[in-house]
Amino acid sequence: MAHRIPVRTLTCAATLAVSAAVVPSAHAAPRPLAQIVLHYDDSQAAEFRSAVVAGANSWNASVQNVRLVEATAGQTAEIKIVAYDGWPETTLGPARPGGRHSTVYFGREAVNEGYNTIRIAAHELGHSLGLPDNKPGPCSSLMSGSTGGVSCTNATPNAAERAAADANYASPAAVPPASLALIVDAP
Repeated sequence: MAHRIPVRTLTCAATLAVSAAVVPSAHAAPRPLAQIVLHYDDSQAAEFRSAVVAGANSWNASVQNVRLVEATAGQTAEIKIVAYDGWPETTLGPARPGGRHSTVYFGREAVNEGYNTIRIAAHELGHSLGLPDNKPGPCSSLMSGSTGGVSCTNATPNAAERAAADANYASPAAVPPASLALIVDAP
């Protein structure tokens, strides 16, 4: 003989399960319906390609609403990385699929002065995700950039920076067009 569960109990349990899945906790970061994927093209990053991959991985391990993925040959990329001899600079995002694009100019001048390449990559990718500079700032702030000092190797966004990036990608809706700003990261 099979044991029967009253329908009312099942309905209550199902309602609780659905409610728990739909209603986020007060402390949860905003989550999109689907994670937004941004492709980056590092084919012109020259000697900085591995630093760019490490910087992208740092963001991927830190945020929930957006993922940075290396573009395949011929694929449109929302973020383009170009190595050049000046100081690092980036067009401020947030980059969006099918919308706003960002270009990172990975400057050798900062590397020649002794700044950490992975920190530079993660910092500049932060600009592509829509985060402005936080200068002056401590080494614990990725977006403090050069004011963290030459000895700073922190390439991980802090809690406020993670929350800001997640907020920029909490909705899959396109960001309204705005004037593009070029962020020059000179000290």
